[in-house]
Amino acid sequence: MNLFDTIRNTVVPVHKEGYPFVIAFFVASLLLGWMWEPLFWVGLVLTLWCAYFFRDPERVTPQDEDLVISPADGRVSSIGMYSPPAELGLGAEPRLRITVFMNVFNCHVNRAPMRGRIREIVYREGEFLNAELDKASEDNERNSLIIETKHGDLGVVQIAGLVARRILCWSKPGESLEAGERFGLIRFGSRLDVFLPEGAVARVSLGQTAIAGETVLAEFGTDRGPVVSRRT
Repeated sequence: MNLFDTIRNTVVPVHKEGYPFVIAFFVASLLLGWMWEPLFWVGLVLTLWCAYFFRDPERVTPQDEDLVISPADGRVSSIGMYSPPAELGLGAEPRLRITVFMNVFNCHVNRAPMRGRIREIVYREGEFLNAELDKASEDNERNSLIIETKHGDLGVVQIAGLVARRILCWSKPGESLEAGERFGLIRFGSRLDVFLPEGAVARVSLGQTAIAGETVLAEFGTDRGPVVSRRT
């Protein structure tokens, strides 16, 4: 492997949604540098961070319809039984919800947690509270996908946060998604809630780092109980 191949395999591509931001940051750096040279280097660092934020790496997704894969990079911040938001149409009965919180250093491309067909997509305006707060699930601006899967309807909710002000979803109702397939992106910090059908058992622990398209969040068809973890 030559140097060019090494660099190509190391550099993660930038998602097309990030190009305008990266260009804007770089142009601003040039203008700031024209006014005072040290500001160019500050702007260049911010430009590199912007490119890093919009990175879109390839992922290796397990192909098993009994597995629920993380839709986002980040920290598992909540695992428990919660009633889904009313707009999902999933009823008022509590169901297993797993939340992944994304900070400004995580990759923000969102991926389908299971194979299925999008039955409906519902956008709801709301506030921009800290996405780590539990009430953000009800109060914040959000975009919800209801996916028909082998095990029943699954809800994936993109939730805006304190800094995140733009939720993107390029998938459409009626489309089919494969597990790990990209469906959207949230800019600058946020969270995703996954509301699972009955029978799902969590396969992650609170505080665990999840990788979109790779980490198994939950599993169907198993007699084993929840995962027991040890912090080291």
